[in-house]
Amino acid sequence: MDWYPLWNSLRIAAISCVIVFFSGIFAAYYVARLNRVIKGILDVILTLPMVLPPTVVGYFLLLIFGPKHPVGELFLNVFDIKLVMTWYSGIFAAVVVSFPLMYRTARGAFESFDMTLAYSGQTLGLSNTYIFWRIRIPACRQGILAGTVLAFARALGEYGATSMVAGYTPGRTATISTTVYQLWRTNDEALAFKWVMVNLAISTVVLLAVNLLERKEK
Repeated sequence: MDWYPLWNSLRIAAISCVIVFFSGIFAAYYVARLNRVIKGILDVILTLPMVLPPTVVGYFLLLIFGPKHPVGELFLNVFDIKLVMTWYSGIFAAVVVSFPLMYRTARGAFESFDMTLAYSGQTLGLSNTYIFWRIRIPACRQGILAGTVLAFARALGEYGATSMVAGYTPGRTATISTTVYQLWRTNDEALAFKWVMVNLAISTVVLLAVNLLERKEK
């Protein structure tokens, strides 16, 4: 049994989770402070990938990163780097589809934050950076943790957009999801079922870990 799909899926999910963690938190923090109209417009833009079909998301990514389109052509001609049909192409897809989960969850946590804690810190002369990382983030940790786990799980199981921008090449771009589909398509249901169980096991472990962390915090 070739374990490359597992390794590739885990590294794509981990890298995209780190990117989404910071980008989602900062987007949620600044959007939550805007007025209702601008917040509503940005909400629609930032959460659109969550309601769009994954294949549509993949199509838009191809319009950006494809070798005959702006960004993809630039990287190919200038840096000789191909942005599609490589293992790291899956990161683009995973980031886009998992970002809304992190953003929405973190924004909800920030909006429920007791601002008197921040005001108290300001009266003590604490900087906004210190208040953000040492007061606001710890107070919102449950929501941020939930968003991080959801983003990781979504990135790990992503298929539609990944199959369009990264494709399926054994030993190069294959992920668990694309491998399951290819094995099913070639009537190798026994091996496909094994990969389904691997994915299920990882997801179960992640969710159990979150539950344990939440219990310790209570």
